[in-house]
Amino acid sequence: MSTFLIGGGWDTAEVYEPFVRAVGEDRRIGCLIVDEGDGAAQFERYAEVLRKAGAGTPVPLLVPLGGRFEPEAALDGVGGLLVCGGLTPAYQEALGDCLERLPALLAGRGMPYAGFSAGAAVAARRAVVGGWLADGTPVCPEETGEDLAEVEVRAGLGLVPFAVDVHAAQWGTLARLIAVVGRGAAPYGVAVDENTLLHVVGGEVRVAGLGRAHVVRPGGDAGVLVRAYSAGEGFSIDRTSGSDVAQWS
Repeated sequence: MSTFLIGGGWDTAEVYEPFVRAVGEDRRIGCLIVDEGDGAAQFERYAEVLRKAGAGTPVPLLVPLGGRFEPEAALDGVGGLLVCGGLTPAYQEALGDCLERLPALLAGRGMPYAGFSAGAAVAARRAVVGGWLADGTPVCPEETGEDLAEVEVRAGLGLVPFAVDVHAAQWGTLARLIAVVGRGAAPYGVAVDENTLLHVVGGEVRVAGLGRAHVVRPGGDAGVLVRAYSAGEGFSIDRTSGSDVAQWS
């Protein structure tokens, strides 16, 4: 199966095109949205950009705030899953009962997964769900905290072994990911700009779109190393186990 991670932004249908092609233009795409009261309107925004990208039939999969996603029934007759954006902690909670079942179902059906913003963050084994303080010290703007104060890293879907942060250039969240990796709460991570796509297949990651993907790896003396990749560039996945990373939550 292929995994597609989008760092946010609304204006670039092209970043959805590789996902749409992987699904098949005549197949249905399920759009998982945590519904905070405007789920139907949010779905229409995603449906419009998916249609511009060539998608056949986007369908809404709305989960009420505080509810749980049940993938077996929801994905019947669906060829691909897009997990949309919104409050990242709420998405992690909505998926909390199927963190193992959903990846197994996707793999068993050969179903592509796309994550937009929150959906990209929760695709990780260790998901950065928000926060703007690291031990009380600001590491990114308060308005990017997702209603959390201290940075939180929770269990994710494990579709990729690296942590994912989003809106990197636009929201200043690269510094948050640097704090996460520097502390050892994730083995390494990728901060993705808006309108930028990571296409993950096999052991390789390719970057597409208008921005950059910033790979953060541990360095010497408790520091980190950061390298940015632009469209057309890529990197190999490090299969380092995340089982022994610190629990920062």
